[in-house]
Amino acid sequence: MFITTAPAKPTTNQPTVDHENVSATLTVAAPATRVFAVLADPATHAAIDGTGWVQESVDRAPLTEAGQIFRMDMHHPDHPNGDYQVVNKVQVLDPPRAIAWLTGQEKDDGHLEFGGWIWRYDLAPLGPSETEVTLTYDWSAVPQFIRERGIRFPPFGPEHLTNSLHHLAELAAPTTGGQTPGGRP
Repeated sequence: MFITTAPAKPTTNQPTVDHENVSATLTVAAPATRVFAVLADPATHAAIDGTGWVQESVDRAPLTEAGQIFRMDMHHPDHPNGDYQVVNKVQVLDPPRAIAWLTGQEKDDGHLEFGGWIWRYDLAPLGPSETEVTLTYDWSAVPQFIRERGIRFPPFGPEHLTNSLHHLAELAAPTTGGQTPGGRP
């Protein structure tokens, strides 16, 4: 079911929850290349995040290739340390159509361990100034030993994906003053 809004506002559908993933879709009033540029800039991820857990990007380099690693400082009141850091590994980078990354952590020995959950954005141009964006959180590859730790999947309500898409739409919206998607002149 689609919720319609005034032409200047994006349209979104209700988030859908499958057995092993949740997704939401939003029409963004920006070209796909601009939306993709926002997503490929780790400095924007805290502003996009619909949960409020992402605090700041540790690695500021734009995402340019599959296999690239980037880290985020996080905060969650239920995490044993409150503040923690995640390591992300780019799995899909297909400008301006798709971008996805696995999330994990760096062990004390420097080894990277990924939990099997992935964040993916699929972009479909609807014309020169509109893009349909689908955000999917997929936990189907989470190994049993992690599931046995008692982590609930997804660890947030589906509305957080819709929130993220609305934040993305705001960041990607055409601006005046020569600002880039990351807010830098």
